[in-house]
Formats: sequence, structure tokens, C-alpha cells
Amino acid sequence: MFDASFSTLLPGSSFPPIPGATPDLGQPFMLTLPPAVGTVATGDAHPAILSRAATLSEAMSAAITYADSRPRGVGTQMLAILDRDERLVLAGSASIGMVAWCHPVRSAVEARGVVMEASQLRAEARRALDWREPELAARLRHRAELLEARLVDPLWRSFAARALDLAA
Repeated sequence: MFDASFSTLLPGSSFPPIPGATPDLGQPFMLTLPPAVGTVATGDAHPAILSRAATLSEAMSAAITYADSRPRGVGTQMLAILDRDERLVLAGSASIGMVAWCHPVRSAVEARGVVMEASQLRAEARRALDWREPELAARLRHRAELLEARLVDPLWRSFAARALDLAA
């Protein structure tokens, strides 16, 4: 879902800055947005880094601050927290004033099931476009993204699940 091979801030980013946040490239966690649409096929897919944080809770707080700064009337947007080695730690869907974090899968078996279901949803979205149902296709793609957001790196699964339990 997120190609995290790009580890510097994007110059001239059009994303609103997070108030009070000064990115420190030495911090272990980074809050990112997915790559721009159309860049995946060209090989230029890199997530936009919104901020960096020393702890997961700081990165989660930065995500909420970002969600608060979003303009009214804008739809949901996927966010991801990556670690220093650019592994997925946590992901969620940001809307105005809130972030709905996706609970990580617990096992490789559950991860395979999530991948299969997300793949089926994407195939249904393509069929919906063929049927000239763009709204349905968008909902199916978003549901697939939410499922894929659960595919946290195995190293972080239990830690991210515990962090979500503590945050709730």
C-alpha cells in the first residue's frame, strides 16, 4: 500500500504544515501520506512525509493534529506511520478532526486473508468502473485500502496493537 522508499521531506509540498512541528530527520517515526495517484505506474511513487517523531504516541498525536487542520468538505485520507527502516508501524484513515487507526493483523494467516480480500475488493472496484459506477468503485477501493492498512510489519504488530489499546 505505501512505497516507503523515499526518506526525505518533499520540497514544495502542498500539504498543510503541522503547527509547531519541525521535522527532525533523526527521529525514528515518520507520519506519511500515500504516494500521489499516477506515480505508481511511473516508478516515482514516494510517500509524502508530514512529520517525524521520537515516539509512536507523538506520531499518532501529529496525525490527529494533521486531521484537525484538514479543510471541511474534504474526504478521508489514508495516513501511515513508518519506522526508521521504513516499515509500516500503524496506518489509518484521517477525516476532519479524527484518525480511525486500523488494528494490525495478528498473524501471517490473517495477513494472507486480508491480502486476498483486498485483492477481491479491488477487482470488484474495476468491475464497478466498467459498469459506470464510480462512487461504488471509490468505496470499494477505500475499503481495500483500510484492509491493507492492517498489514503492519510483523516486528510491530503486537506493539502497535498495544498502543491502540492504550490510546482507546
